[in-house]
Amino acid sequence: MVKCKTNHFDIEQICDSGQCFRMEHIGEGVYSVIAGDRYVKIAQSGGECVFYCEQEEYEGFWSEYFDLDTDYGAYIGSIDPKDEYLSEAARLGDGIRILRQDLWEMIVSFLISQQNNITRIRRCISNICERYGEKKQTEEGETYYAFPGPEAFYRLGEDDLKECNLGYRSKYVVRTARDIMEGKVSLEAIEKMSYQEAKAELLKLFGVGEKVADCICLFALHKLEAFPVDTHINQALAKHYRRGFPKRRYKGYRGVMQQYIFYYELKYA
Repeated sequence: MVKCKTNHFDIEQICDSGQCFRMEHIGEGVYSVIAGDRYVKIAQSGGECVFYCEQEEYEGFWSEYFDLDTDYGAYIGSIDPKDEYLSEAARLGDGIRILRQDLWEMIVSFLISQQNNITRIRRCISNICERYGEKKQTEEGETYYAFPGPEAFYRLGEDDLKECNLGYRSKYVVRTARDIMEGKVSLEAIEKMSYQEAKAELLKLFGVGEKVADCICLFALHKLEAFPVDTHINQALAKHYRRGFPKRRYKGYRGVMQQYIFYYELKYA
């Protein structure tokens, strides 16, 4: 068990921010998080958090996963005070951090996310994990499932994942898994690329468009230059930034601003 105090960290806001689909509210101020084949339970009250894991695992994985060593107060402090909308969005979502998630898991998650809502995305991912992922147990004896690797889908028919409620997205996941297993796509190579190079490579994948590529760049590769534009962001841009979002002002971390806007539009607009 690791106790810590962290500014600008709110597990509830992160859970609801649309960047991770394997977090679950399991009690008052308590959340479970599954990342790949790892599991942790987190309890938060105010600025105090308890990670129910060993110190070594916290320092070796979860601290980096939640980007806890980054000063998000500096990001918020850089917001143009004349921009009342963004200032308010950051105030209401100031506990959000950009997670450092697994590339393959994010590719699958955001292929599934297309024309979908967060509740259904969570259910689809839960279905494929229970069916194709490795069954594991927490120290408390609770069962969970690891996220299945591309090898799990390699020999499936293109429509087989429809049984997990993926619908037409089934072929996106299966074809991408095949491309990776056959060496047509290298996840290791993508992880070493610049934002523009990685995005261009991701756009070659079947079913990946601009928004999905940017989500993967932001939430898996931690390319904070990425600024995914979906319905919620388009709505905000049309209402508050008719001349376009001031990306140059937030160069190098505009993806953080995107999350504040997305969360605000999702929860308060």
